Amino acid sequence: MPAVAKGTPGNLPSDLSAFVGRRRELEELRSLLTESRLVTLTGVGGVGKTRLALRVASTVRRAFPDGLWFVDLTELQDGALLAQEVHTPDTLAYLVITVLGMPQGAGPPLRQLTDLLADRQMLLVLDNCEHLLPASAMLADVPLRFCPGLRVLATSREPLAVRGEALYPVAPLATPDGAVHAADLDRNDSVALFLAQARATVPDFALTGANAAAIAELCRRLDGLPLAIELAAARVRALSPAQMLERLSSRFALLSRGPRNAPERQQALRACVEWSFALCSKPERLLWARASVFVGGFELDALEGACTDDRLPVDEVVDVIAGLIDKSIVERVGGQDGHARYRMLETLRDYGQEQLCRAGEQAMWRGRHRDWYERTATTAAAERISRRQTYWIARFTREHPNIRAAVEFCLTEPGQAEHALSVVTGLPWLYWWSRGVCSEGLIWLERALDQTGAATTTRVRALLLAAFLATWLGDTAVETSRLAEGERLARDLSDTPGLALAALIRGSAEQLRGNDLRVVAAFARRGLDILATLPRPDQERETTLRLQLLLQLGQAAALTGEHDRARRCFQEALSIAEHEGASVNEAWARWGLGLVSWRQGNTAVAAHRVRECLRFVKDQGLPDPLMAALCVEVLAWITAGRGQHQRAAVLLGAADRAQSYLGKPVLTTEALTAEHGRCTEQILAALGDAAFTEAFRRGRALRLGEAISHALGDHDEPVPAPPAASPLTRREREVAALVAQGLTNKEIAARLVIARRTAEGHVERILTKLGFTNRTQLAAWMAEHTSPQE
Repeated sequence: MPAVAKGTPGNLPSDLSAFVGRRRELEELRSLLTESRLVTLTGVGGVGKTRLALRVASTVRRAFPDGLWFVDLTELQDGALLAQEVHTPDTLAYLVITVLGMPQGAGPPLRQLTDLLADRQMLLVLDNCEHLLPASAMLADVPLRFCPGLRVLATSREPLAVRGEALYPVAPLATPDGAVHAADLDRNDSVALFLAQARATVPDFALTGANAAAIAELCRRLDGLPLAIELAAARVRALSPAQMLERLSSRFALLSRGPRNAPERQQALRACVEWSFALCSKPERLLWARASVFVGGFELDALEGACTDDRLPVDEVVDVIAGLIDKSIVERVGGQDGHARYRMLETLRDYGQEQLCRAGEQAMWRGRHRDWYERTATTAAAERISRRQTYWIARFTREHPNIRAAVEFCLTEPGQAEHALSVVTGLPWLYWWSRGVCSEGLIWLERALDQTGAATTTRVRALLLAAFLATWLGDTAVETSRLAEGERLARDLSDTPGLALAALIRGSAEQLRGNDLRVVAAFARRGLDILATLPRPDQERETTLRLQLLLQLGQAAALTGEHDRARRCFQEALSIAEHEGASVNEAWARWGLGLVSWRQGNTAVAAHRVRECLRFVKDQGLPDPLMAALCVEVLAWITAGRGQHQRAAVLLGAADRAQSYLGKPVLTTEALTAEHGRCTEQILAALGDAAFTEAFRRGRALRLGEAISHALGDHDEPVPAPPAASPLTRREREVAALVAQGLTNKEIAARLVIARRTAEGHVERILTKLGFTNRTQLAAWMAEHTSPQE
């Protein structure tokens, strides 16, 4: 299946194996999705619900300008937690917010999600709802009531039972019936899938008169279940279809004695999985079972660190995982960025979990899983100021489901909460707000802190991190209590860096609340003075904290007129960051120097510095919407000062959209809000209300990467400025809608039963009326000017 189209937001995974048949189902589901805002695909495990849902989603992407988003609900599997939370959608709402890359704010998560989606046109694919039916039902129902541009495509073994839900039972693939003729057998969907998967394993595998009957019978005996067929086809390297059929027959006979109330197809699927397990080598069986502790995928170093022992040595893992990939047990996903990940289908992961439970080893290997992520977080903490800053943020972004699983294990196993503090405090602080998971992090910390009481420096860091996250979320009560407790414990333990960190957080709290910047500066100076009392080797170990304090003091000084002090702070921070290769801190230092130049009236230098920072953010791939929002905002001020009012208004809108990723305003100090106000008034005076509003709206429609490119001036095309009201006739809107769907002039003519030349004339007139030069601009305009009912 193709990935989401370039320029379309979302995270639909690409299907790396064959998608066969299902033409009727695709057409029916597309039609159903236009009629109903909630469509649930139901069916037995392994029937292909997920793959079909993803294919449907990929074919309707043009209808959803805010994206196609895939949410795998199997990322939440902890039994103890589900027992507590199965009747509330809050945990699922957090999961959706995280997948969308949106911020977790304060208040009920479901309300947060509904507010975030209120004005967006997007499709959510909720996958594997069956183990969380009540919560999944609420998760789908509540946002759909209040978010008119939202549609939901769900997969579940049972209906969600929500009003307005359209059910679509997914049947197995058609199997051969009657006489078998090799010449036309590959037209059958089950056989076509078997052949496609077999050829992926053995490229010269062919359907012949000798094997046609065995393949047909094999597909029939597997009941047309796609997962079972793919698992069988992956064996052609070792077995002929006739040999598979022989072994499958005896295996079915044995397993048919299972629960009589289980559907036959579930028995067939289990038989196929059991059979696949039996054909694996002993090391492959061990890794299959142990890898089932991972959630949402895993990487090779995690397997080597968490799943090995004397029975499965670390130096054998590469060969063993390759064997599981060959047998279609494990699938490689991603890897274009140099970081290959692997995943198991949920049916196979469940079977691996059964093997661990049967051996009495599930808790042990979940503990090993937790240990690996704890060690990884510790390593990341030691490299916070290094060239691996962006690597760690990207890595933990990929690993968030596993981080969640590791923390949940600690919080549900007696005596393990101290490990949760170690995991959470090791994560980069930028990770929390750049990924919008501050609320989830605070919940983890609060639960772990309440379960532990040991007076350790780890507890100090956890208390202070909880205070910082609470500050970011606006929870003053938690901020105050945890900050005071953290400071007391730091004093009791003579934890000097902890006291300096507390000073930084107090300054951050004052700054985020928009209080007196002189107080912010005083706290930053206090933190630097505390660090100065440490011996030189200890000071060098606290480079991260010194950098943060310098940046905080520099910004406060710049905005209170102490320009020389500000410049010294930012220059020192830049020197340290460049030496250590700390790209995140380097970007902040460059922005600070631009801010100082702006405050001193040197707009040319300020523009150069801020653009330099923004270019650095783009080239390094820094996932920091806060930095991007501030850069674009300052460039808007500079652009307005140069008389480029239209462009400045677009930049203000882009900065406002960037702030939405954070869930809170970034201009919290009086000096910054005053600059913003002056810029806005200047643009309004030059353009008038209507033109300003339209330009601001166009800027706010830009996604984060587009906003950065537009601010740098290296976007591919200018943001089109469509007229406020549509000048198109009814027929022209019909034609424009078909253009937006990707139809050619010939296809449009056939659809509307008009001459091709007539269709060409319509398209030319539409482009002329709207001032566009190509069909891509027209498609983008239609996405913005089409209501959900059209």
